[in-house]
Amino acid sequence: MTYVSNHLSLVEQHSQDAYSISERTAQFLAAGGTVAHLPSPPLNHLPPPRSKKIDPETVLKRKPKALTFADRKALRLMADSL
Repeated sequence: MTYVSNHLSLVEQHSQDAYSISERTAQFLAAGGTVAHLPSPPLNHLPPPRSKKIDPETVLKRKPKALTFADRKALRLMADSL
């Protein structure tokens, strides 16, 4: 089974640009230009990882437990008795 790249036309499109850039670079160097090798810019470091510690009190405050079927039934009975 042979697979054909979907990006072949994209490569062909950019080959003209690459050829143009290489020609202009050659002209620049032939005219006495120089290429400077500069240090890389500083990296943006990733932020420190989040803490794995979870406070149990906080977890319980975030989402209260849902009412059970028995609780709902008791509430209905109380509401009906009013």
